Amino acid sequence: MRARTAEWFETKIKYEKTMEDGMQKAVIEAYTVDALSFTEAEKRIMEEMSSYISGGFEVKDIKKANYKEIFFSENENDDRWYKAKLQFITIDEKTEKEKRSNVYYLVQASTFQGAVKNIDQVMGGTMIDYVIASLAETTLMDVFEYHQVEQKNDKPEYEQ
Repeated sequence: MRARTAEWFETKIKYEKTMEDGMQKAVIEAYTVDALSFTEAEKRIMEEMSSYISGGFEVKDIKKANYKEIFFSENENDDRWYKAKLQFITIDEKTEKEKRSNVYYLVQASTFQGAVKNIDQVMGGTMIDYVIASLAETTLMDVFEYHQVEQKNDKPEYEQ
């Protein structure tokens, strides 16, 4: 498991998909992208999807995700995305009362139990007391991380 913290945007794309029976059907699918703004999120999802979709498509929705961190699985069978609401438990030293703060995560797994295991694997390495307040499978098809492309050296091919 690896965790990635970023500014995430959930996007929805509408396009004509070829179904198993060969028929074309208009579908709307959800994807998450790593971006700094709504404009960049739209540009990034269009770039990513243009290599997967033949024909036209339309960005139907973009919204900021309420999670900042995603837990990625290294297991290729983990093909689903789960949204987890964790409550971090702290004790107020003055009042000695328990305080819970909610934090949201996106977790990659193949099953509900696998998502719980993956959360425990990542959070087990921390000293934070937590409980899983909720866990639900999302309709996300995929998550696209930002990868910096190395730029070529701007030197001319020949020097004078």
